[in-house]
Amino acid sequence: MVVNFPNISALLTHAIDQNLYQNLVSQLQKDFLFANVLIELPDKISPQDLKTLVHEKIYYLIMEKFTDYLNLLYIIDVPEKVVKTIEATDVVEISEQVTFEILKREWQKVWFRNEYGS
Repeated sequence: MVVNFPNISALLTHAIDQNLYQNLVSQLQKDFLFANVLIELPDKISPQDLKTLVHEKIYYLIMEKFTDYLNLLYIIDVPEKVVKTIEATDVVEISEQVTFEILKREWQKVWFRNEYGS
């Protein structure tokens, strides 16, 4: 079942516990590539580094390439209503919350594919 995670760390820990962390990393790479957004995620990336790299990329896209940011959200299928409900005072906070939403959506894809086959 898809779990409601309190934060990014809990989500990533759950992915590791389910032996699906690498699938999550692969799904992120695939969707970023499909959105034409370059992100380098090493094969053995730690959860903390993954969180940091995705957060930094989202921050950069919001600040420098907003159209690419919107396209990425569309490709990953993060609901617009979810992004609109983010209450934050600065771009760092916004990008962190968007990172969480991206990871949650990617986790759903990985979990469903694992649970129901592809």
